[in-house]
Amino acid sequence: MKIFIVEDDFNIIRILEKIIMDKELGDVIGRADNGITALEEIELSKPDIVLVDLLMPGKDGISLVREAKTIHPDIQYIMISQVSSKDMISKAYQSGVEYYISKPIDAIEVQTVINKVKEKIDMNKKLAQIQSLFSGESENTKVENNGANNMLGVKRVMQRIGIIGESGSQDILDVVKYLIDTNQTMANFTVKEICGHFTDNPKTMEQRIRRTATIGMINLANIGIEDYMNEIFTEYSNGLYNFEQLKIEMDFIRGKGKKRGKVNIKKFIDGIVYYSKI
Repeated sequence: MKIFIVEDDFNIIRILEKIIMDKELGDVIGRADNGITALEEIELSKPDIVLVDLLMPGKDGISLVREAKTIHPDIQYIMISQVSSKDMISKAYQSGVEYYISKPIDAIEVQTVINKVKEKIDMNKKLAQIQSLFSGESENTKVENNGANNMLGVKRVMQRIGIIGESGSQDILDVVKYLIDTNQTMANFTVKEICGHFTDNPKTMEQRIRRTATIGMINLANIGIEDYMNEIFTEYSNGLYNFEQLKIEMDFIRGKGKKRGKVNIKKFIDGIVYYSKI
């Protein structure tokens, strides 16, 4: 995993490099001490992960991430800062940051956060491979998997976001099991089409799934309001939902917005399939 560090404090850079090397988290392929230089070097080096300081001279971390995301949207960004303001952290997430590391630097937190981002990168790669596999080149190829263990993983994810007992939970389990058993993703279907495999009334099934997924979003939003760094919130807020929509839901709950967040059912289901296998 290629890692780039953007930080104006050389001591912090040295600490991060040592943690990354000692914990075998990846290879540090470059570093920059300001946002302007960093933008150019990121474009040249194309890292997998960028650790970026929030407050820097010339161009702050949020502005850097926002601009860099438009050029290389697949690069994952981790914000580093001693700022604890929830509004500032919220802006960081909205700019495209995946996770947040607090100063002073803690080795365990760095290791945990980078590993989570690496998991997301691996998830995106696996989903892309599966989509490519079933785009017509190898339709008869089957990827080996342990179905029973995968379904236990599915239930664990659903339990963690508080939807395991909802009316659409069995529908989600049926759809996810079908995708796992056939080694497919939601890229191959509309939601209505896949629901049609299980019922003569796919619209009703889709509505149950949407309501259940929405309850999961509401639960995550409430967790995030209480603690942005909660493990469940950081793990699933980007993997199962669109964070911008989750933020809209959080603002609605806090009375700061009139709109509710929307759920992308295809992303939600593909995310559950992924998490069931790790």
